Amino acid sequence: MHMLPTLPLIVLGPILLAVGCATMESQALYELEKEPAFWDAQAKATLDAALKLHPRKYQAKNIILFLGDGMGVSTVSAARILRGQMEGRSGEETVLAMDTFPFVALSKTYSVDKQVADSASTATAYHCGVKANSKTVGVSANAVAYECNTTFGNEVFSVLRRAKAQGKSVGIVTTTRVQHASPAAAYAHSVSRSWYSDADLPSSARQQGCVDIAMQLVTNFDIDVCIVILGGGRMYMTPKGTPDPEYPTSNSRKGDRKDKKNLIDIWLKAKAVGFFNISDKKSHYVWHRKEFDEINVKTTDRLMGLFEPKDMRFEVFRNNTRDPSIVDMTEKAIKILSKNPKGFFLFVEDEYYISILDRSLNEHPNF
Repeated sequence: MHMLPTLPLIVLGPILLAVGCATMESQALYELEKEPAFWDAQAKATLDAALKLHPRKYQAKNIILFLGDGMGVSTVSAARILRGQMEGRSGEETVLAMDTFPFVALSKTYSVDKQVADSASTATAYHCGVKANSKTVGVSANAVAYECNTTFGNEVFSVLRRAKAQGKSVGIVTTTRVQHASPAAAYAHSVSRSWYSDADLPSSARQQGCVDIAMQLVTNFDIDVCIVILGGGRMYMTPKGTPDPEYPTSNSRKGDRKDKKNLIDIWLKAKAVGFFNISDKKSHYVWHRKEFDEINVKTTDRLMGLFEPKDMRFEVFRNNTRDPSIVDMTEKAIKILSKNPKGFFLFVEDEYYISILDRSLNEHPNF
């Protein structure tokens, strides 16, 4: 009878030991930080490393653009502290993976017409190299938000399109919906970031020939078709009223398309040109982690995975049995895209917002 109370101690033992070790290491570092010689040695090591750097003279075959949407310098600092504190240290001294990069720079991505930029205009900036108006994706500042007829003739082209033109495979991984502004600027041209499906298009826009973002994802001739598409956004791809496979009784998560088209089927049946000679059996669509984990990258040329009706859940709320993590999605995307001997371009987005900082910061360790 007296042995039962000791069980929690047995379970907690390794945890308490790890915390104790981390505390001792933190205390030892604190004592070192009191001495000027400690900082002198760090400065010398940093300078020596910088002096050994040489310009990279070769051309990269593969390009991965990682984008933390809303991840500014202050967010990175907060994430650095959180990461360190999660490991039992004070936090500020933590070195993130991005801190170890040999070459680092800052870029300014802002709107032409607004003081505070949004994800659409800034995505156009880093994907297409052109500053644009707020709320618009893949068009120049000559295009006016929500005015469909200003789209035509003002389209600008992304790095994803340029990579495809060079014969590279292309892919998109995001923890938002795949029709979200950040990935959309890579493949779509729209004067409204909110025109996710044809149900979101005003009748005047439809009459003037504007096409919703989801439709452009699977039909846009600019990029042919993406080889890998992973994220959320199921409801914008299926006919209105189609029950969601994960939430079959939810009316708010049903298919949204008024044109009654199933864009997933259209994508699966698309005939890509370039490196891959696509047949339907090598193209796969999944919506559940089990199906995702079972995908054989050696026999899969194209993969679409849509794991939520809208945006995917933040990492702290992610259902591990149903949804893959951003790490899982990125690793699988790279394995599939790497089969192209000409290389690939992959866009990877994770979401960070200061208004939901406690959830956003927990995205950073995986990112």
